[in-house]
Amino acid sequence: MHEFNAGEFFDQHETLELLWRATPDEIRHLYEGILQIGVGMHHLLKKRNFHGAAVKLDHGIRLLEAFPPVCHGVDIGRLRSDATAARKRLLELGPQNLDQFERELIPRVHLMGEA
Repeated sequence: MHEFNAGEFFDQHETLELLWRATPDEIRHLYEGILQIGVGMHHLLKKRNFHGAAVKLDHGIRLLEAFPPVCHGVDIGRLRSDATAARKRLLELGPQNLDQFERELIPRVHLMGEA
């Protein structure tokens, strides 16, 4: 989660993909959901790809809907909420105004017990 929270979204993709593909049970979709949100942010912040950002954020949010608000020590409820707010703002801005996306809206992965 360090890579995700550091904004290293490409690197977090590589790391989480290894976990996602190696995990045989349903928890793999937790990794995939976080991964997809990170990929969405990579599309938004690095590639300036409106469509890719919107689609990946939506996919990640939907995958995380299958999990309780706290799962394996991760505050999934907060991540879903933050990713939803980021996607809403992305859609408000539209493809021509991606440079106006507020950095404070970038979702982070919070572990329970963190501020």
